[in-house]
Amino acid sequence: MINKPLVLTYLYLLIYVLLSSGVILYNKWVLSPKYFNFPFPMTLTMFHMAFSGVFAFFLIRVFKVVAPVKMTFEIYATCVVPISAFFASSLWFGNTAYLHISVAFIQMLKALMPVATFSMGVLCGTDKPRCDVFLNMVLVSVGVVISSYGEIHFNIVGTVYQVTGIFAEALRLVLTQVLLQKKGLTLNPITSLYYIAPCSFVFLFVPWCLLEKPGMTVSQIQFNFWIFFSNALCALALNLSTFLVIGRTGAVTIRVAGVLKDWILIALSTVIFPESTITGLNIIGYAIALCGVVMYNYIKVKDGRASQLPSDSIPERFTKDRDWKLEKKSSAIINPNSNSDSNEGNFNGSEMNDEEAPLVSSRLSHFGRSFSNHTK
Repeated sequence: MINKPLVLTYLYLLIYVLLSSGVILYNKWVLSPKYFNFPFPMTLTMFHMAFSGVFAFFLIRVFKVVAPVKMTFEIYATCVVPISAFFASSLWFGNTAYLHISVAFIQMLKALMPVATFSMGVLCGTDKPRCDVFLNMVLVSVGVVISSYGEIHFNIVGTVYQVTGIFAEALRLVLTQVLLQKKGLTLNPITSLYYIAPCSFVFLFVPWCLLEKPGMTVSQIQFNFWIFFSNALCALALNLSTFLVIGRTGAVTIRVAGVLKDWILIALSTVIFPESTITGLNIIGYAIALCGVVMYNYIKVKDGRASQLPSDSIPERFTKDRDWKLEKKSSAIINPNSNSDSNEGNFNGSEMNDEEAPLVSSRLSHFGRSFSNHTK
């Protein structure tokens, strides 16, 4: 008999992987001078923000599909504005990198994301320096350096843009955790688009007027409505598919799907863009970096489970003591199998609960990563 919920979950994961890979390749094709030749990453990003903001506005204010959250001016000024600023920066720098380096190399550089997130977390006080995590960060960094050394078409400008975008995104994630979660504000993807996309558009508009607008001439602009509309629509569909995936899977599944997507994207990019040549040193370096990323994810999931144990084990212990005393009063015979069975049952139950624990604490941060990938 077919397990329909399981099939549906894997279908959502497949759609997520395909859309995520497709949007990144689509953006590269649009921006690359060798293909569609629209070398204005900030303009493309602003178009995505405008499209997403209008879509969210209609869903919330016109069709009332999603209810808005209680947003005060103080929360907007102290939380949404700085988060939007770093979000706009990460999109700007990340999309600009497509003009200089290949998609495959960009995905390899994205392995630095845990390093950037951990570093920003330590600086902002949300994470504590730990030896085991630090060793993982060193392993990831060494792998990325080896991969960069093996890159045939290495470009320092594109690499700086991409790494800067990664650290801007990491700082945005930390600010989301520090500011929004401290205020008790929970944003789903639609409400996040509603509040953050317009503000990000404004932040991009100022540097756009100074950097891109003066260099844009009518002869340079290749505007095709259907290409830009479909590009923005795919990015939006990816965001919604990510929301469905989050609702049906755990944090570990999403991380595994992300690693699988990176490998698929690297392989597809070499087929679609022949100039994206991969060397053996690229693969070795990226494999080393991924080992560090997988170990880091394992540590984070393990910490999430450990943080749940004290609150769960204390009432369980008192319950066991109370039941044992009652049994002792009623009978002098103690069944040696009863404790082992109950322990096994409690362990399985905690595993089910703990599987969701990292997801609950990282819904906002996961939305940031996924949405940034959608528009890059």
